[in-house]
Order: sequence, then C-alpha cells, then structure tokens
Amino acid sequence: MSDLRVRFAPSPTGYLHIGGARTALFNYLLARKEQGTYILRIEDTDVERSTQESVDAILQAMDWLGLSYDEGPFYQSERFDLYKEKVQQLLHEGKAYKCYCTAEALTQKREAAMARGDKPQYDETCRELAPRADDSPYVIRFKSQRDGATSFDDRIKGTITFENKELDDMIIQRTDGTPTYNFVVVIDDAEMGLTQVIRGDDHVNNTPRQIQIYNALGYALPEFAHVPMILGADKKRLSKRHGATSVMDYRVMGFLPEAMVNYLVRLGWSCGDEEIFSMDDLIEKFSLDNVGRSAGVFNPEKLLWLNEHYIKTGDPQRLGTLLKEYLEKDGIQVSADIDCVEVVKSLQDRSKTMVEMAEKAAFYFSDTLVFDEKAQAKFITVEQKEAFQSLRNQLSQGPFTLEGVEVAFKAVLEETGLKFGKVGQPTRVALSGGTSAPGIFEVMLVLGRDRCLTRLDNVLAMIG
Repeated sequence: MSDLRVRFAPSPTGYLHIGGARTALFNYLLARKEQGTYILRIEDTDVERSTQESVDAILQAMDWLGLSYDEGPFYQSERFDLYKEKVQQLLHEGKAYKCYCTAEALTQKREAAMARGDKPQYDETCRELAPRADDSPYVIRFKSQRDGATSFDDRIKGTITFENKELDDMIIQRTDGTPTYNFVVVIDDAEMGLTQVIRGDDHVNNTPRQIQIYNALGYALPEFAHVPMILGADKKRLSKRHGATSVMDYRVMGFLPEAMVNYLVRLGWSCGDEEIFSMDDLIEKFSLDNVGRSAGVFNPEKLLWLNEHYIKTGDPQRLGTLLKEYLEKDGIQVSADIDCVEVVKSLQDRSKTMVEMAEKAAFYFSDTLVFDEKAQAKFITVEQKEAFQSLRNQLSQGPFTLEGVEVAFKAVLEETGLKFGKVGQPTRVALSGGTSAPGIFEVMLVLGRDRCLTRLDNVLAMIG
C-alpha cells in the first residue's frame, strides 16, 4: 500500500450523474494503480435535500460500475460535533465571527453593490463587532485574508492564483447551526488524511477559500487536481436536455458497465490512439498526466459503439443472465427449455444494447407469435403449405441437430423442387414472426424440436 489517499464525495440530493461517475472513476483508477486508499464520503449536510433514496442510488451505481471503495461510506451528518468543535476553535482564535445581518439586509447590500458596478461581496459589517449578549439570530463567517493572493499548483491546470480581495468572508455555519460545504469538506479531507483531491473543475473557485481554511485550522494541504467539465454536443454543460445524465438510466437502456467505464474514462483522458480499455488496462495505464485541460464532449453514438463492441465480444454466459433480467422486465416469462446462452449467441452480432437484444429475443419465448403483417402476407400463403408440411414431417423424425436439420431441409428441397430461399425465408417467418431473425438453423436449434413443430402446425392451421 502507498500513502496515497483519495476520495469520492457525492451529495445525496439525486442520482449519480455522468460527471460524478467520471470523478469517482478517476479517483478509483489512481488509487488502484498506486495501491492507495479509496474513500467514499456522503456529503449530506444539506439536510432538507439529502435522501436515503439518493444514497442508495449512488451506492447502486458505484457497485454497477465496479468502483469498490476501501473506507466508508462516511456520512457528514454523523460528524456535526466535529464541525461545531472546529467552528468554536476559529471563533476562539479570532479567525471567525458572528454575523447578525438579516437576509433582507444582505439582499439590499448585494443589489446596491451591483447597481454601483461592484462585485456583490459581503461588506464585513459584523467583522469587528463584539458578539451580542441577546439571542439575535446569527451565522458564523470565516475571516478571509484581505491582502495578497492565494495560489496552488493544480496537477491538471497548472498554477492558479486568486487575489484575496476577491474572496469575501464566507459563511461556515448557518443560522440553524448546520455547517456549510466549503467548511466541512476541508475538515473531512484533512481529518481523513487525503493526499490528493481530484474533483470537477467547477470547484476551482472554491479551492482558494478552502486553502485559507486549511491554513487557519493548521492542516496540511493536499494536492489538487481539477478535471475538465463534460459538455453536450452544443458545447453547453451536460444536462437532461442532452439525454440521460443518470448513470443508472443507461443500465435501464441496456448498456453494459464496462462500456460506460470505458466511455467515461475517455471523456478527458487519453492513452495514445487506444479506444478500447478493460478495467485492468485502465488501472495499469491511468495517469493524471494524461488528463486534458479542455472539456470533454459527450457523444451518445460513441458510447453506443462501445456498448455494441462489448456485447459482441462479451461472455455469453454472463450476457444470458443479463438477458433474462431484461426479458422479465418486459413481462416475458423465460422458459426453462430454452437456453438463454444460446439465444445470446444467436443475437450478439446484431444487438447494440441489451434492450435491443431482449426485443429481438422475445419471439423465442412467445407462446403466440405476433407476425409482421407484410411478412405474413408474403410468406404465410397457400403456396407455402406443401413446403411447411414437408418440413414438419422431416423435422419430426431423425436427430434434431445441426446436421439433422440440414438433412431435413435437403429432403424438403428435393421433394418440392424449390430452391433454399423459397423455403428458408418463409420458415424464418413461420418460426419467428418476421424476416429479421438470426439464421434459420440457429433459430431452430434454439427453439428445439417441439416448439418448431408447434409453430409449423400453427401456420399450417392459419393457411387452412
């Protein structure tokens, strides 16, 4: 084990979105590569918006992606005593103060500053006031440094500097006594011994404020690395208007976790011209040095291409288990006499998602076929009756193997004088309901003798 300690710290106010999942993945890969420690912390200080449902959704998504953690999950809501202790420390040392300004007064000050063309910062009205003896409501503000600048070396973006005059005295404890994000994140990262903080670059502006809190509390600074944002095709921040942003929505849509992991890591990271990476490949090759500074653009077509690749090359046994789940979600009872592994093998090369595979596999398990109208009109006809009857007779005898089925078709062709295409395509429609099913021999062997005979009997009855 190395000394590296990193974390993923989501807020449980909704699902795990694409950007959060990529941050979780980058931290996970670095921890595994360097044999460090990966920590999961649930940042639930927003009591009103945080829900157990969201916590469960985040944990489920991380499990689906294969992002196991070494410590946690820790919950900020269980650490309020520690935060209050640190607030009191800053008050006692004169590094924080009670602010009695009302929300209305702050709004008026903000509007007045903006009317003057000034930045709407807090004007430090209460910074040097003595605490009141009455029970007036108050927040607690951190005394930010007024002079100089705060700089840090970002592993991805290089040196970043903020003038301290741009940083006002931020609130670290609300009127109701609950702490704020920028305060508790510092305490947690420091107390948990983090050596690197890898997060989205929407947190860059928070970093100088947090650095000042680290210094005020006497904590050692971690190294910061801010990964670029993910944008939609219109180059605006990824949101619901660009499609699904929840990781688990993609599972519902039939995507495989390895496709999602492979796609997420390429949103901002590269390794030469390589596109396909297993998790083991990523752990071996990942480095923050190869994370770019520019935003990644989410491309659903690229994700779909990767998913198609992983379905095509996937283990049929595992995909068979997944296929059963998707079929049952569609209300399709999976028959014990049909092997889902063989169903997968027949459809792997023609399915981009597991949902698509389930749709294409439905006919295998149907007791009553739903026929494509055009295919039925063209192929389930009186002219085909002789061929269907002959095939039914041939299939009812002899071994039901690939060789046996081929022999049966050869006998039908000799008996009827028809070419294979005049028998094969109508039979595909008779057994599957349409013309886009896999090869006819594949279909027949997956269905088995009894189902094939039953379906041929049904079309013979339809023809009359």
